[in-house]
Amino acid sequence: MSTKVSDHILARLREWGVDCVFGYPGDGINGLLAAWGRADNEPRFIQSRHEEMSAFEAVGYAKFSGRVGVCAATSGPGAIHLLNGLYDAKLDHVPVVAVVGQTNRSAMGGSYQQEVDLHTLFKDVASEYVETVNVPEQLPNVLDRAIRTAWTRRCPTAVIVPADVQELDYSPPTHSFKMVPSSLGCEHFAPQPDEAALHHAAEVLNAGEKVAMLVGQGAADASDEVERVAETLGAGVAKALLGKDVLSDELPYVTGAIGLLGTRPSYELMRDCDTLLTIGSSFPYTQFMPEFDQARGVQIDIDPHMVGMRYPYEVNLIGDARATLSRLLPLLRRKKNRSWQKQIIANNERWRGVMTRRAEQSADPINPEFVAWSLDPLLPDDAIISSDSGSVANWYARHLHLRGSMRASLSGTLATMGCGVPYAIGAKFAHPDRPAIALVGDGAMQMNGLAELVTASKYRDAWSDPRLVVAVWNNQDLNQVTWELRAMGGSPQFVPSQSIPDVSYAEFAESLGLLGIRVERPDGVLDAWQKALRADRPAVVEFLTDPSVPPIPPHATWDQMESTAKAVFKGDVEREAVVRQGFKAKVQEFLPGARKRAHAHRGRPRRREKSHRAAHR
Repeated sequence: MSTKVSDHILARLREWGVDCVFGYPGDGINGLLAAWGRADNEPRFIQSRHEEMSAFEAVGYAKFSGRVGVCAATSGPGAIHLLNGLYDAKLDHVPVVAVVGQTNRSAMGGSYQQEVDLHTLFKDVASEYVETVNVPEQLPNVLDRAIRTAWTRRCPTAVIVPADVQELDYSPPTHSFKMVPSSLGCEHFAPQPDEAALHHAAEVLNAGEKVAMLVGQGAADASDEVERVAETLGAGVAKALLGKDVLSDELPYVTGAIGLLGTRPSYELMRDCDTLLTIGSSFPYTQFMPEFDQARGVQIDIDPHMVGMRYPYEVNLIGDARATLSRLLPLLRRKKNRSWQKQIIANNERWRGVMTRRAEQSADPINPEFVAWSLDPLLPDDAIISSDSGSVANWYARHLHLRGSMRASLSGTLATMGCGVPYAIGAKFAHPDRPAIALVGDGAMQMNGLAELVTASKYRDAWSDPRLVVAVWNNQDLNQVTWELRAMGGSPQFVPSQSIPDVSYAEFAESLGLLGIRVERPDGVLDAWQKALRADRPAVVEFLTDPSVPPIPPHATWDQMESTAKAVFKGDVEREAVVRQGFKAKVQEFLPGARKRAHAHRGRPRRREKSHRAAHR
């Protein structure tokens, strides 16, 4: 039997070590699907419920495996559906290759069914490399370059293969004019800055008395070196959300997340430092960085395209984080005065007390912070955690403390809804022997998560560790936008856009043969987490949470709280509860030390379905 182009595509993917492709079928890739049948499903075709989910799963796989993720889709609508997930890969610098079908070459330009100008469609999202295979001899070079480019430039790329080309007999490029040969493989590389730049950086860092470090996902392979630099310089370390798993939160000088979703100690670290060292991060919110004339700065990044644009750094080191820090460390002097780091540690300890007291405040019916706070000590040391976008990301950022070999991520730059569940599914295919936990709001769950539970059910037997826990914060409100309306727009909640239906996520999970748990009272939270983490199958835990608990930014002042309250009193249907919960949360910052538990987990809450508030949600 002759080898078709489609056969060679799968063979080449196998040679690159690709073990699974996330996709959805369609006649634009019928040739590929037939080849999968001939290849005994190697690499394994993972069927999502929607092409956007295929792309998200490829992103999750790539983020948590450290390998290239691959997704596939048919022509026209299938290709279009991939875009959101591919943009997530582009903005978070994740290597993903999309293999996409196209209508037959003979029909191109004839307004044929599903004919879409795919080069134009992918021109931005796959700007580093997008190409159409028009003849078999073109194939190996195009596919190899797409994989190599995605890997080395940490970006999405796209390979478009018309349906008729998939069915052609494969013939390799020959040793002749206008033929382009190709080869497999891409060895690890670690660019490094020159010696003079390293000495300049060391001079800046050695001169500082109050050094702050900001690390992102670009420092993920340099955890040991980052820790040694922090201890040498007596520094505090804040983490961009994409770098949440770079350093253990058990280190006392690690202040956690930074930004609107961040911690008060991270805010204070940047507010009071005199020197800033940024490693592998392009954190964009400059209002959370030091004042531009406040601190001397050093940045380390592997990508020259990403340096020098967030802060007026004095030294921009272009290089791999691990290799660069290894050469920088011998040039750094150990600081004898540790008062700065001691203050950071004290700020951290105080903040953890504040967050505990916030989590323990009563709410109607369950405090959403209490849900995340209760999970934190139960997390397995090898857990892989994904967070969706929305108010749940606040609780993920502030209440979960990573340790051991935990991995965690979210849609950092695109901040798209609907990635939490497919990320976790991608993680399960990257690490089938580890538990995965997806933290999701009810809006994201209705958008994408419910359908992707079908995928989890379909493939659950493929995972040696069956635990995939999907936690849903059910508050019947698109809560993050509601709070942005109040705090930033000075407007009350707009019910027609913000209120969403109450769906029984647990019952839906049970209908698929998964474990479903619905938690309506605070005293059921801990038990629900424990049951889900012990389950012998994927589980959905649905927590009925209070939408009036505010995701207060770390820099919020009483004046800003008062401004939000004024917006609420303009006509917000939740106004009394919002003001009450906001005051209770903010006042925790001013209480001295730890205090007796607020008994948030005790007592019967008011029945929400009969309350005035519920009638307007």
